[in-house]
Amino acid sequence: MSSSNPIPAETLFRLAARLPEVKAGARGGLPALVFVTDPHRSPEPQKITSALPPGTGVIYRSFGSPDAEKVAHELANIARDIGLVLLIGADADLAARVGADGVHLPERWLHRAPELRRRHRNWLLTGAAHSPRALRRAEGLGLDGALVSPVFPSRSPSAGTPLGPIRFASLCRTARIPIFALGGVDAITARRLLSSEASGFAAVDAFVHGAP
Repeated sequence: MSSSNPIPAETLFRLAARLPEVKAGARGGLPALVFVTDPHRSPEPQKITSALPPGTGVIYRSFGSPDAEKVAHELANIARDIGLVLLIGADADLAARVGADGVHLPERWLHRAPELRRRHRNWLLTGAAHSPRALRRAEGLGLDGALVSPVFPSRSPSAGTPLGPIRFASLCRTARIPIFALGGVDAITARRLLSSEASGFAAVDAFVHGAP
């Protein structure tokens, strides 16, 4: 997707708005739709972010990119102008410097959530969970939400066996924090999750390529 073709994001945005806010605390202050950046699959996240509907979330994951500071500042400016929610992946110091709304933690760093909560009480904190066991661990760490993946087959090199919509829905029903579906989520597959009790959708490729 480019700034001249925001239709896939708008379709996902409308679908996410149909999700019932079934958990206590609704979505924990998080948007129902989140664009997750990837340095390889979305090398120019600024272009995609500038085309997002107001109220969308963005998780910027730099993975050590040398221009992370520059890109993060640009995304923060875009987010403020449009009315987006910006989280920085893994880097709390970078999040503080650019005035982001919070931090997204990879699964291996979920244990850092309580300390981040003490230091930044107003931040939104999310974490990645790639298994039911990781989700159970995330539930007790004070996170505002968890991105559970992969729900569907994904092009991510780290993606494991997809949960599928039935197993994902089961996790949503028993989860104690808001759950966001990630992995293969697009304007077509998202429709299979509307009754899952998910709190939101998150995606990478759906924003880059649009609907299949």
